[in-house]
Amino acid sequence: MSLPLSSPKWLTNCAQILNSFICFIVFFIFDLLDAVFCVIYRILDKHIEGESSPCCCSKLEKQNKKLLNHEYDGESDSLYERKSIFREMGFLQFGRKQEDSNRKCGEIRPLNRWSDCGCESCLSWVNGGDYKLHFVVKEPVMEHCRGNYPSENVIFLHGFLCSSSFWTQTLFPCVSENVNNYYRLIAIDLLGFGKSPKPRDCSYTLKDHVEMIQKSVIQPLQLSSFHLVAHSMGCIVALSLAAKYPTCVKSITLVAPPYSSSESSDASLNAITKLAGKKLWPILSFGSAFMSWYEHLGRTLCLVYCRNHRIWEWILKFITRKRDLHFMTIDLTKHTHHSAWSSMHNVICGGAKFMDSYLEILTKARVRINVIQGDQDQVVPMECCRNIKLKAPNAEINVIPNADHSTVLFGREKEFSYSLEHTWESVDRSKLQ
Repeated sequence: MSLPLSSPKWLTNCAQILNSFICFIVFFIFDLLDAVFCVIYRILDKHIEGESSPCCCSKLEKQNKKLLNHEYDGESDSLYERKSIFREMGFLQFGRKQEDSNRKCGEIRPLNRWSDCGCESCLSWVNGGDYKLHFVVKEPVMEHCRGNYPSENVIFLHGFLCSSSFWTQTLFPCVSENVNNYYRLIAIDLLGFGKSPKPRDCSYTLKDHVEMIQKSVIQPLQLSSFHLVAHSMGCIVALSLAAKYPTCVKSITLVAPPYSSSESSDASLNAITKLAGKKLWPILSFGSAFMSWYEHLGRTLCLVYCRNHRIWEWILKFITRKRDLHFMTIDLTKHTHHSAWSSMHNVICGGAKFMDSYLEILTKARVRINVIQGDQDQVVPMECCRNIKLKAPNAEINVIPNADHSTVLFGREKEFSYSLEHTWESVDRSKLQ
């Protein structure tokens, strides 16, 4: 007769309790450290720049934005409502009221914070005055498709901590001859990433991202119709853009979309819990939680790695004995902490409030929606694509076996390209009928 203590269920319960306890201790320490670094950065910013940079540790900052008539529409509740033991205790209110009252409206600040990299490459977007997004265009080969009006346009949007290289270095070289001949491919660096502008006074909301795409790409290139392809965070921006131009968008392909339902009044908070919940494992989930919940610890990581990216790149080149690093390694530092932090919350989390309405608009407009996700994705839960299907019944769901958040494209570029071409051609043929 076996003892109850030896049952697998009992062992599983013990493991879960132990994991929960360790998780609580680790993130409790992070809560404490983030509160400490909040005070440290407040002092350093005041000493180096003459004023403390605003942060999201206090709801007073949101109230201050309203008093100063700053744009705060579209900002995510997750910025100021994230639960922290020390924030709820009022630990972070020390000296903040006096600082906020001394902050002057319209005061000119440096283009980038002292903790961001100020090298020529990172500030290349400053030249030229009028800020516009950087984008790469692969023009069609056929003579009759050249000029301002190629037969078809495709806009590609990258995900979090990436750039247009995500598409230009992988998919663009692998497209078929037909796509090369008749499609104009446009890969964009989203606002705050890659070679695009990273303004310090921007909130990086969905509205900001869409307006910059409109100003930098759609209007100058006179795009009257286009297909959309997006990965990860770019899917949220793509849905917002498509909902604004439902009659212009022929199809939208969402690769690993971080979709969260808009049904709850706490949609933004639900999104951060679902997509970046406080977990120790897998490591990608832990990294997402660390960078999403802890503003000042994340800034410290950016200070150590991103600000000194040239040193780290030299070290990696020395270790690997390679002259050129992988583009993903380079892209990882091509942002400021403010642009990444704000985009994470105001796009991925804040965008959750609008996702259902965007899908309803596209469904009514009969825009073809194609969703692709790997079944081993540890960043975006599989339930995201299933929930899109519930909200947009006509959406086509394609689950790629043994593929994760990156290998859904990497390593299978040809297959991915054929899938996209099939979607575009089938849509274009149906338009002609």
